[in-house]
Amino acid sequence: MTPFVEQLLVDLRATSPLEGATVALGLVYVVLAVRRSRWCWVYGGLSSAGLAWLAAQAALPMQAALQAFYVAMAVYGFVRWSAERDAGGHVVVGWWPARRHVVAWIAIAGLTLISAQALARHTHAARPLLDAACTWGSLYATWLAARARIENWVYWIAIDAALGVLFASQALALVALLYFVYLGIAGVGFASWWRRLPQPGAT
Repeated sequence: MTPFVEQLLVDLRATSPLEGATVALGLVYVVLAVRRSRWCWVYGGLSSAGLAWLAAQAALPMQAALQAFYVAMAVYGFVRWSAERDAGGHVVVGWWPARRHVVAWIAIAGLTLISAQALARHTHAARPLLDAACTWGSLYATWLAARARIENWVYWIAIDAALGVLFASQALALVALLYFVYLGIAGVGFASWWRRLPQPGAT
């Protein structure tokens, strides 16, 4: 057994009730999101509120701010998904052209470098570059999810893998495990939403 796995098991045994609750709520959120149910945003908002507190306590300021943003996005997502539903009551799925993503990548790269330098200089952030990159990438992926764009799942596959490593390095083992589970569910979500695209090139 590797030292990383051994430490992960030790941290799992020390899981707090709040961490356990946020993980459970987060799992409900992502399962409902795969099913395109607007109620996913209610559970996601509650989970994010708990994660904001945990991240702040673990010296991950960008992740704490990100989770607070998720709470606001949960309200927006619920309203948006309520307004754009098909006859079955599920949100209508679409996608965005590649040029929008290229612009987003450039913006994310620039913001990541600026934020990482500020965090390293003015805070006690544990992993400034990784924390900043995950934060800005997550903001974009969450916006895509709220707009029901299928590309959000592709971004979450990469982001969830990085966040799993980030939280594990800060002894939040159960949260780290949650993101590794999210990684697998993101793949399922992409496949599920792909089957429900109205037409190629839909916006």
